[in-house]
This record gives sequence, structure tokens and C-alpha cells, in this order.
Amino acid sequence: MKQGTLKNGLQVAVKALSAESRQGAREFLNEINTISNVRHPNLVELVGCCVEGANRILLYEYLRNNSLDHVLLGRNSTNIRLDWGRRAIICMGIAKGLSFLHEELTPHIVHRDIKASNILLDEEFNPKIGDFGLAKLFPDDITHISTRIAGTTGYLAPEYALGGQLTMKADVYSFGVLILEIISGRSSSKANCGEMQKFLLEWAWELHKEEKLLDLVDPNIGEFSEEEVTRYMKVAFFCTQAAANRRPLMSQVVDMLSRKIRLNEKELTSPGFFQGSTSLGAAPSSSKMSLGESTSYQVSSVPITITQVTPR
Repeated sequence: MKQGTLKNGLQVAVKALSAESRQGAREFLNEINTISNVRHPNLVELVGCCVEGANRILLYEYLRNNSLDHVLLGRNSTNIRLDWGRRAIICMGIAKGLSFLHEELTPHIVHRDIKASNILLDEEFNPKIGDFGLAKLFPDDITHISTRIAGTTGYLAPEYALGGQLTMKADVYSFGVLILEIISGRSSSKANCGEMQKFLLEWAWELHKEEKLLDLVDPNIGEFSEEEVTRYMKVAFFCTQAAANRRPLMSQVVDMLSRKIRLNEKELTSPGFFQGSTSLGAAPSSSKMSLGESTSYQVSSVPITITQVTPR
């Protein structure tokens, strides 16, 4: 996105799509219709739009600190350092935004492309979820949608990547991966973790089994509470479990992060891994799939109360 200024002096972020853009007219109109009337502190606000010939332009509120991936992963281009306090606020804000989309809006909205580059940061580093071009509406009477696979490698829930059955639990999975990125400062889409060059989720789970989870923490994070950081990483594992119906609702994730409910780790099962060459609208080709050592693969699209948390 580029920065612009309207005649009234309002600064905006300009998202311009050319005729060659992968986001076609349908996705463009979908983005407008999905978020034009949605307001939440953790969602990017749409200011306006323009269509002229083959050019399509969206105007969003301007956020000074750019995207999360720019600040967190683009260290060659930014001097900003995120301490643990800021990273915790970012995780919680994203969770609240997703909880609003999934459970408070009617019809519900599944984003389908939760990733670091779609999280924008304001001047106080509060996160706002953006880019709703792939979002899907979920009426109350719909449990799942069979759809073409769309999203970003490294964040795709395995049951969605392989079967094309979309539920809100696909966003939950992506959010779990994002927590690990925020804590580690590493990209989830590159096999650059650990001695065996594993992908981020694989490496994190291996460290969890070895009781070395703190080895995952970004050395640039500064001082942090080991208990709090460890809890956030374990919440990420609950979100990325291979069986979709074992993943929590986003409102439950908010409670888990804020300690309103404690984690019952005995109920935690292995995460599902999917790494492939999937791009927007494409079917998986060369890919890597793992569903954990002890977890049988299943697709469940009905949101249910999870068993891995118990009241404090």
C-alpha cells in the first residue's frame, strides 16, 4: 500500500489493484461489501473506493507503523523493535478482532488469510486486521463451506488445504501459527528453524516435546515473563491441533491468553502440518503433510465447546 492525503487533509493508505492483479473484480467487490459497515478497534476501517476502467482502488485508514511482517520480519528495512509487552498486545488484539468477526457479527465472517502482512499496526502498535479480499460470510445455519483453496502457504489449516472445507477453525489455525511467528520473529513459510531446517510449527512442537520451548523466543524480544510467553505458545498449539473440532473458538482463545481459563495440557494433541506450493485459488501440488504422531485426521466444521480448557 501507498500513503495518500485526501482534500480534507485525511491521511489514507491506498491499495491500488491493476488489471493484472490476482485479486479480480469479485474479490475486490467482496472486500468492499464485507467490511464497509464493520467497525471494531482491531479491524482496519475502509474509508472509500474507486473504480475506473481496469483500475480498482481501496482507501483505508492510514496506520503509521505499517504491517506486522514489515516490523517483525523485515529487520533490514526497519529500526523498530517489538518488546514482549507490545507483542502480547498484538496477539491479544488480533484474537479480539477475530472473535468479533467469528462470533459477534451476523452473518459471521471467516477471513481466510490471517498472516503477518495482513496485520497493520497503529502508532501505539495496536493491531488491526486488514485485506478482506478472500473473506467468506457464514450465516448461522451454515456449518461449513466447500470452496476453492485460497490463502498463504505456512498458515493453511490442513483440513482446508487438502479438503477445501472451510470453517472458522481455519482462521484459528492461522492465528496459532501467527502467535509463534510473533514470539519467534521467524517466518512460518520458510524451512529455516532448528538443525533439521524444519518449518516453524514443526520446530516449535519438537521443542515443546523436549521441554525447550523458550529456545523459540526471539532474542530481540528483551525481558519477558517466561510463564506468560510459554502460555502464549501453548495456546498456539491448541489453535493448531490437527483435528479442527479440537481447536478453541476465538472467544475462548481470548480467555486463554488473558488467563481467565487455565490450559488443560493433558487434552492437547499434536498439530497438523501442511506445507505446499499452494497459492491463491490453486490446488495443492508438491506438498508436505503431517497430522501428528497420535492424532487421527478428521474434518469437523461444527463449532463445539472444547475440552482442553477447564475453569480456574
